[in-house]
Amino acid sequence: MSATTIETANRAWQRLPLADAQVRCAWSWLTSHEADVLFEHLLEEIPWERHRLRMFGRELDAPRLSCWIGDPGTTYVYSRSRFEPRAWTPSLLPLREKVQQACGARFNSVLANLYRDGQDSMGWHSDDEPELGSQPVIASLSLGATRRFRLRRRLPRGTRAAPADGLDLRLTHGSLLCMAGATQQLYQHDLPKSAAVSAPRINLTFRLIQT
Repeated sequence: MSATTIETANRAWQRLPLADAQVRCAWSWLTSHEADVLFEHLLEEIPWERHRLRMFGRELDAPRLSCWIGDPGTTYVYSRSRFEPRAWTPSLLPLREKVQQACGARFNSVLANLYRDGQDSMGWHSDDEPELGSQPVIASLSLGATRRFRLRRRLPRGTRAAPADGLDLRLTHGSLLCMAGATQQLYQHDLPKSAAVSAPRINLTFRLIQT
């Protein structure tokens, strides 16, 4: 399969209002046609699998299909599980270059997630693993069904009050979200279930593993 070509179109960034964080989104980073083609390529190219994660003191199936992809040596540990990278696919290699240019950052890995419908989800967490560094740049590309994506300020352990700061977004087909600065230190994010969503969504979160 040939690599997907992404033309240089209007990729304007919108800075999102989140106190003490750096979050911006290019809502039409890909055209509808580019996003359609890329979605179909990735659906076929990526060796999707069900990851086993340590949560709540037990080993459970992740609530989505995933694949960890990256340069040699970009081992990633999250939820107490260790993942060795699979090789970059023909569509992901040129896509990485374009995302790096757009975000002004370098990436050597990507976590690909496939949410098969609205019952697949992602719980509250931060991308704050040690191998990502203290202020990682996380570039998140959405393809397929529009899904709700929330950010909330992290609270001290034991605090029960609801966080005052946060965002509630609808990430659309072809949108690129970039989180940087102290975002992962200060905020958590999730992708909740939705009974109204029946179509699949692919999410690619590009990262730089400190090797």
